[in-house]
Amino acid sequence: MASADFAMPEFTVVVPARYGSTRLPGKPLLEIAGEPMVAHVWRRACLSHASRVVVATDDSRIREAMLPYGAEVIMTRADHPSGTDRLAEVADILALTDDALLVNVQGDEPLIPPALIDQVALRLADDPEASIATLAEPINDVDTLFNPNVVKVVRTLQGRALYFSRAPIPWDREHFKQAPTLLATDAWLRHIGLYAYRAGFLAAYQDWPASSLEQLEQLEQLRALQNGHVIQVALACEINPAGVDTAEDLERVRALLTQPDTYGEHP
Repeated sequence: MASADFAMPEFTVVVPARYGSTRLPGKPLLEIAGEPMVAHVWRRACLSHASRVVVATDDSRIREAMLPYGAEVIMTRADHPSGTDRLAEVADILALTDDALLVNVQGDEPLIPPALIDQVALRLADDPEASIATLAEPINDVDTLFNPNVVKVVRTLQGRALYFSRAPIPWDREHFKQAPTLLATDAWLRHIGLYAYRAGFLAAYQDWPASSLEQLEQLEQLRALQNGHVIQVALACEINPAGVDTAEDLERVRALLTQPDTYGEHP
């Protein structure tokens, strides 16, 4: 892990890596520049100021692939209904205290900037009333705003989340009456799915039933909001490259990571 030259909170990065994927079977082990995808994610996480980086998987093939790198691997159950539940199991296995911080870095984000990992951990540490911290970036085009696969977030002046939605929020009542036109404003934000959690929150979360808003929007973070928990949302300090969801994404990342100096992956 990187050596801190400023005051950073202690935190653990967890990289969930499930073998099963409907679009890309065995996704964590797909080869990118001669290495499995999850190895790239793990290495990026190790460049953050995390005190510990753990790969959490339900498949022994992923464990065997990561051990030669010296990675710490934890085997988790295969029946978790969500990634947040898997993270709660990891916190329990590690016997973390309630105030311990965990950052969830998805195993299909081989280009994630380490600075974003640090930023989300620091944002959570800076708000003792928050249970979760996450990131967002401005939306600059109408197609993105109206795309239901892009999650939008609105927040308070203090950076706390008011709501997350797949719908275009906030709705511009005057200008969206006819042909929608995106105006110059900072009101529209795209949510980036990078989260920091307090371990105590994770322990409570797994015992709550799925909330009505969560089920409607298919967004796990709404369970936390509907149960009255605070989510801090920071504007990302760097651009977050897209992860790998499709075969086209995989080829794009392969092309980038075969260029030696693009993301600092290779000497």
